[in-house]
Amino acid sequence: MRHAVRRRRAAVPSAERGFSLLELIAVIVLVAIAVTVASMSFSKSLGSAKIQAASRDLVAALRYTRGQAIVKGEQKTLDIDLEDMSYTAPGKAAVKFPDKVEVKLLTAQSEQIHEKAGRIRFYPDGSSTGGHVSVISGAREWRVNVGWLTGEVDLEELKER
Repeated sequence: MRHAVRRRRAAVPSAERGFSLLELIAVIVLVAIAVTVASMSFSKSLGSAKIQAASRDLVAALRYTRGQAIVKGEQKTLDIDLEDMSYTAPGKAAVKFPDKVEVKLLTAQSEQIHEKAGRIRFYPDGSSTGGHVSVISGAREWRVNVGWLTGEVDLEELKER
């Protein structure tokens, strides 16, 4: 004869059976806050990367302009239009700066086209009129420097303005 063994489950109070609605809402709110903070941080770093990439593109355009002056044996300029927020290298289409940035140009007075536009000129020997272009986003600034004697172009990030 077989005897069936029945086990009796101990009575579990209702508070221990699962999560309450209040606990679930609290967890969802905490997860939402964490996702928001992470996405804000990600979008900020993505924006920073775009500005840095635009500054590197400007450096490349200036080096291209200098190279063209040397190779062709004639003066070449890179024109910067602060009103249109763009720059133009010789024989190339205008390139727009990203949205939500501020651009400042410091160049020789003789190279000022008007209040909101100017250029940096390169000579066949590689020298230039010099100056710098600042690309600013929030508290961060990338400065593209052009040496007047050597025409050397470099990019530096200024930590805080």
